[in-house]
Amino acid sequence: MTATGSNRPASMPAAGTRQRRKLERPQELLDAALELFVEKGFAATRAEEVAARAGVSKGTLYLYYPSKEELFKAVVRENIANKFPAWQEEFATFEGSSSDMLRYALVSWWERIGKTRVSGITKLVMSEAQNFPEIAAFYQEEVIKPGNAMIRSILERGVQSGEFRDMDLEQAVHIIVAPMIFLMMWKHSMGACAASAEIVDPERFIHMQVDVLLHGIDRKSTRLNSSH
Repeated sequence: MTATGSNRPASMPAAGTRQRRKLERPQELLDAALELFVEKGFAATRAEEVAARAGVSKGTLYLYYPSKEELFKAVVRENIANKFPAWQEEFATFEGSSSDMLRYALVSWWERIGKTRVSGITKLVMSEAQNFPEIAAFYQEEVIKPGNAMIRSILERGVQSGEFRDMDLEQAVHIIVAPMIFLMMWKHSMGACAASAEIVDPERFIHMQVDVLLHGIDRKSTRLNSSH
């Protein structure tokens, strides 16, 4: 018997500790997978590397995620896709103008996703979509479509209230989203280089983007908007 009054060997973790570790393991695997996917890409990341970084065996990894594809999907759902319902609820109760709502949406996306490691998933998908079409299709359904729908709802709100003019909403969504994709691509490519890091300031970029979207760059348009 040990000094603790138990027949359990001193080196063996208590049942409660083992259970807690078991509950934490999926998140540890997802964290390790996110790091490696962003560092190395989808093709170059191996299951055994993920397992090793999470401190478990490859067999344990496969107990939770039977393939690398399923692991990637779980990473995307955990870090991006599963957050859309909360974001949609947040925007549904937004009380400001549609212009303010658009600015808030883009700034919030950058704060919550763009400036974090998670934004590297966007670069991964765009870089490897041709080689892994199933992964690209999954990302399209789980991230791109709901994200575009959220932006579209803001534009529709503005049109219906009379704040925004009638427009081709589908193309307008792409015009708004494309610069955000650029920022994430930049962050995980040229932005990672010390010499280039200060060329683009994401926060200033987003505010300028919204200002140009709302007021244009034509002097006449600017004067007309400022007089209203």
